[in-house]
Amino acid sequence: CHAHGPAPGVTRGAGWHLRWSLLHLQVLAYNRHTYETVAQRLIITVIPAPGGHPPYQGEFLVGNRNVEELLPAAAREMFLQAAAGVWERDDLSVTNVTSALDRGGRVPLPIEGRKEGVYVTVGSPGPFSPCLVAATSPQSRLRCSRGQQPLASCYDTFAPRFAVRWCNLTLLQVRSSPTAPGPVWGPGVLEEGGDFQAPTEVPPRDLLPGYLVTLLVPLAVAALLCLLLGHLMCCRREGL
Repeated sequence: CHAHGPAPGVTRGAGWHLRWSLLHLQVLAYNRHTYETVAQRLIITVIPAPGGHPPYQGEFLVGNRNVEELLPAAAREMFLQAAAGVWERDDLSVTNVTSALDRGGRVPLPIEGRKEGVYVTVGSPGPFSPCLVAATSPQSRLRCSRGQQPLASCYDTFAPRFAVRWCNLTLLQVRSSPTAPGPVWGPGVLEEGGDFQAPTEVPPRDLLPGYLVTLLVPLAVAALLCLLLGHLMCCRREGL
């Protein structure tokens, strides 16, 4: 789905994982320069992909972009073209775009050229390329912990348009969940062509004993307490 803000310069974004639904969403945004706030109510129809979620997904952190810069379809298409070079596949799709601020990132300083960063998740029905696997290997993680670049045997096709931080690359293989069973009809649902059979009558219960116990037991306890209190107040005065 595409959500377009009401004015240029507004920032806020989120990634959704929803099934078929009609979503009523109120978007609150602010202008980076004037801090003017605006609100707009959107009605979004979310339709799942025909083939479900891609089984192979890679999450890239783009450090030189803000989230609103990757929401337009043209920007996502350019990102997919760049990702196809390192994934070595053309059947890629963007499944999630999330601001780095929503993932614990810091607000950038108000200096020209500083961006908040964007997490972009790309999915594919095919496996990862050897280049991506090498970039997330234990050896690459060790190099990243030392402040070095990970191992990569391919050319960075994202540069210079997208500054991908390769040490934050995450590869995930999603397993398809089994289909939930359909509803099971109970005995109260009529079959086609059947006649309604009223349930058998339940014999009436005798509620009088329970009623008497509920009523008489508290009354007996209250009477005993009154007799005891009267005895203490009347018969035990002045030593009598």
